[in-house]
Amino acid sequence: MTIKDIAKEAGVSTAAVSRYFNGGSLGEEKRECIRRVVQKHGFTPNQSASSMRTGKSNEIGVIVPKIHSDSLSQLIHGIATGLSEKDYTMIVGCAEGDTDREVHYIKTMENNGMEGIILMGTVMTPYLMDTIKSCSVPVVVTGQSFAGVPCVYYDDKNAMRELAAMMLKKRKHIVYIGAIEEDVAVGKNRRLGAMKAFEDAGRDPKEMVFAVSGFEIEDGYEAMKKILAKHKKTDGVLCATDSMALGAMLALRDAGKRIPEDVSVAGIGNSRSGMVTTPQLTTVRLFFEQCGETAVRLLSEMIAAEGKSIPISQIRLGYEVIERGSI
Repeated sequence: MTIKDIAKEAGVSTAAVSRYFNGGSLGEEKRECIRRVVQKHGFTPNQSASSMRTGKSNEIGVIVPKIHSDSLSQLIHGIATGLSEKDYTMIVGCAEGDTDREVHYIKTMENNGMEGIILMGTVMTPYLMDTIKSCSVPVVVTGQSFAGVPCVYYDDKNAMRELAAMMLKKRKHIVYIGAIEEDVAVGKNRRLGAMKAFEDAGRDPKEMVFAVSGFEIEDGYEAMKKILAKHKKTDGVLCATDSMALGAMLALRDAGKRIPEDVSVAGIGNSRSGMVTTPQLTTVRLFFEQCGETAVRLLSEMIAAEGKSIPISQIRLGYEVIERGSI
């Protein structure tokens, strides 16, 4: 029995049967008709055989830097939503922030018949760039803007600029906890946004104390402790991410500081955790789910082009500053 046979017996289209097996959008009545036929005949789809017949796997590789992250979970949800509408299956690989692993995953996914790859980028190396450009299947990067590479990214610089401007209206001794500069979006662009806000306010950006942190809450905690030991007048803390900000809030409380009475704190990411702190964390919402859905649309257009030369698309998404009380 084939998918075509199931469609005929169930009184639906072959596309509907395909959506049934691939988790696509399907009405309950059609789903039940297909389910009865499938159970009646004990049918199991043979994906390998299907790929051989059509030359297409209907699989998209998604490479993430880590699993435990609010932003990444939202991004993956957006990708999953976009893929389900197009009858694609998502295959996920976690690179643990290692660019060599990212290269390995790209090559493995290419060799195993993925129709396209979405890479949640962090740091670009020459080796990774060469791998992306030589890949025989389309690759779209999310979260970073790399020259010559299709991507969907955020307005990191202006998001931090606006957040910093809000804090500068109330505070004089502001410190900044950021990421490594090699991470252009989170490390470099957000720091530049904070410096631009200082310039706009008529202040010297060199006044801003700067510390580099990892991305976990514990990293923000340790960075804040070190800052407080050297800069006791600190009355404002800008953080490149919400996780850093949450760690900073813990360190400030351990030091006997009140938020926001003594010190203002803000981050970027609109994490769920920031909504249950007291006070709630002032933050910037980046449209992670929209990024995932847009990446799928862009990748689908590249796949449909079937190797024909098309313009490289780089799509920048907006942001929303959310003031909740920590400034």
